[in-house]
Amino acid sequence: MAPITALRHAATTVLAAGMLVGALAGCTQGIGGSAADGIGEAANQANTATSRDTVTEQSGIARVSVHDPSVVKANGTYYVFGSHRAWAKSDDLVNWTTFENNLSTDYDDILGGIWDEWSKQTANPELTGNMWAPDVVWNDTMKKWCMYMSVNGINYRSTIVLLTADDIEGDWTYVGPVVYSGFNNNTVERTDVGEVLGDGADITRYLSPTDTEINAIDPCVKTDENGDMWMTFGSWFGGMWMLKLDPATGLRDYGTTYETVADRSDAYYGIKLGGGYGNSGEGSYLLHTNGYWYLFASYGALQQEGGYQVRMFRSEDITGPYVDEHGNAAVSTEEVNGNWTGDTGIRLMSSIQWSGNDNADIEVAQGHNSAMVDDDGNAYIVYHTRFSGRGEEHEVRVRQLLPTSDGWLVAAPYEFVGAVADTSGYARENIVGDYELATLSKHTYFKGQTNPADKDGTEYIGVDRPVNITLNADGTVSGDQTGTWEAADGSNQVTLTLGDVVYTGDFAKLPRDVDGKEVMTFTALGDNVTIWASQL
Repeated sequence: MAPITALRHAATTVLAAGMLVGALAGCTQGIGGSAADGIGEAANQANTATSRDTVTEQSGIARVSVHDPSVVKANGTYYVFGSHRAWAKSDDLVNWTTFENNLSTDYDDILGGIWDEWSKQTANPELTGNMWAPDVVWNDTMKKWCMYMSVNGINYRSTIVLLTADDIEGDWTYVGPVVYSGFNNNTVERTDVGEVLGDGADITRYLSPTDTEINAIDPCVKTDENGDMWMTFGSWFGGMWMLKLDPATGLRDYGTTYETVADRSDAYYGIKLGGGYGNSGEGSYLLHTNGYWYLFASYGALQQEGGYQVRMFRSEDITGPYVDEHGNAAVSTEEVNGNWTGDTGIRLMSSIQWSGNDNADIEVAQGHNSAMVDDDGNAYIVYHTRFSGRGEEHEVRVRQLLPTSDGWLVAAPYEFVGAVADTSGYARENIVGDYELATLSKHTYFKGQTNPADKDGTEYIGVDRPVNITLNADGTVSGDQTGTWEAADGSNQVTLTLGDVVYTGDFAKLPRDVDGKEVMTFTALGDNVTIWASQL
């Protein structure tokens, strides 16, 4: 539990050393769509979708380093906002450039008041490095852009605050706090807890990280089908939560109350979405598409060898309950040691050693994602990742999310560089052939080199290595795994049976990482486990 705070401070140091911005020349740039998934933009913020060009040389992509990237779209431009005042924008979801606003330089003037009033402590006296994981949405009632950001303090003494702007690129104006954490009997009067619970309320449960003590970080704000505005937040410790906001102010809706029910809800923090009992789980993010609300959460610790990874759950209602394919609940009912190697949740991405790839640059510790549905209906996951041979350096990556026939989402095997899956399907002769097949193991994660003494070595512990299979024209699967496959007529969706497991997923012809050559791939889910395949 405790290491997560120190690790975020370590990430601050890395970013302060130079933001690790990719300085490579940009490639072709496209445009696309409107802010999606519950963000109702004003008419003058509307967007239109057009086609994108596909980047064929990864070395030509303009990269950026934005930790905990939250994606939003305005006026045809994609934006990511991240921790430590890192922001970037893109015309095509591929090439990114950083930009600045008044928070970049004047943060002490803007947030110094709430910092001094709440989060500042002797052992953590500087605001720099303590502005974490903002989420930016358009509030159609206020006609403002709203930024929700955690002003973090040690000992969980944090608060999520609201800032507003007329333009998404700023300037930003401080409005006020939305929710607090880290309070005790000596400090609770400096919060709104008394207003919510009543003066003199028993706050014992908020003093235990295995009960309801959380860190107020990682906000995600969504508007549901009824027009209600919700904010998810929290991390590790006492779990991830959500409460209703007032669209007229962007702040907490004090007219909505919650019962305190173990593992379900709390009078102050609202509805429990996931985690708890000291288990890992942070960066909660919601996406509405495909007939469901999907909850993404990052398990493990964020450093290169910390096991960071995205797990996914779904629900028919925004408030849950959220479950995985096996029906396992996102909400914990007991402590699970090393839950990032457990079976709960669908692991969306993993570290894969495809043949011929640059093994010094394998994605590892992929996490703290956001997600969006673009104007053309395509969904994407946006996340930061570290790499097998680059220490704590990290960069933004994007992958397409594809719907399965039974209502789940799976991530594309390769990074998004402009090409998307053809939902009308592919000719059978382009599908049959030899593939590498990777199983995204939940029980392992990147742990560095097999031989640490070999500084240039590229043999790793915890990297998934593919096996070889063949999709035969007669609908059988042969090779290291055997079974059957069937492509849906007029669709890119596929059903595979490997052994006694049935997988549902999607074909997608995508440029592979190693050389940009477009190859057939598929991504599928079965028995609560994701598989990826790439044609040889």
